[in-house]
Amino acid sequence: MTSRRTPPFGRALCAMITPFTDEGLLDLDGAQRLADRLVSEGCDGLVLSGTTGESPTTTDAEKSALVRAVADAVGDRAAIVAGIGTADTRHTTELALEAEKAGADGLLVVTPYYSRPPQDAVEAHFRAIADASGLPLALYDIPGRTGTRIEPETMLRLAGHPRIVAVKDCAYDLLGTQKVLAATELAYYTGCDEYVLAMYAIGGAGYISTVANVIPRHFRSILDAFEGGDPDEAIRRQQLTIPLTELMMGSGLPGTVTAKALLGALGLPAGPVRAPLRPAGRETVDGLRTAYERLVAAPAGV
Repeated sequence: MTSRRTPPFGRALCAMITPFTDEGLLDLDGAQRLADRLVSEGCDGLVLSGTTGESPTTTDAEKSALVRAVADAVGDRAAIVAGIGTADTRHTTELALEAEKAGADGLLVVTPYYSRPPQDAVEAHFRAIADASGLPLALYDIPGRTGTRIEPETMLRLAGHPRIVAVKDCAYDLLGTQKVLAATELAYYTGCDEYVLAMYAIGGAGYISTVANVIPRHFRSILDAFEGGDPDEAIRRQQLTIPLTELMMGSGLPGTVTAKALLGALGLPAGPVRAPLRPAGRETVDGLRTAYERLVAAPAGV
């Protein structure tokens, strides 16, 4: 098996939910307890204030406070990657500087959304953020939400910037991904839980997973099995996740909603979602709990 470059933020990253109190306020104690559990269960890094972290409905002050609290909780045991993406280059730059002050190790920067900028403007946006801060950047390519792709040719140009080091890939374009992987040093993390093994097998760095909020150790074990020379076991472990991943990510509800519902059912820090999101219904929660229990009860393998 070919050797891999050391990924900038580790291999196994969780797109962590943002816990709230029953009153809808930021729950920093809950965030610290959840972060400690995720790291203890195998996460190399935590991505805060991303899509799963409800970044559109948390304030700038809450984002900074969350980074500080989680960094205090995990210390040097895991990388802290702060989601700072907005539709406004100036605002994103301000968030980058605040995240750096708060103790983040890296930044996750999504393509500007709604305005649908052309590729030269997308490139200029990312370069402006990379130039403004001393932290390494992961570009977040999720055209299904932003309306704009980071085209492979744009990725190839951006890869030359010394602080643009990684990609969270939710573009569902494995051909384009492989073109960039073959030609650059960018570390590709899949943001699609069903692609964890597939991305790793073609040279990706690992994953940034929503489902890992509830089964962090299991997702880590997929990469460990593959890295340990047992692809059949890696396949088995990936396939075990299908029912839960489908319920959490393919049921028509946002992953934030399903992750918080299941975490809450398991007695772990979560709390409500913020409007316009709405909580999952009882039938959904029961289905998630059943799928989770079946997965954790599955044989460990040989």
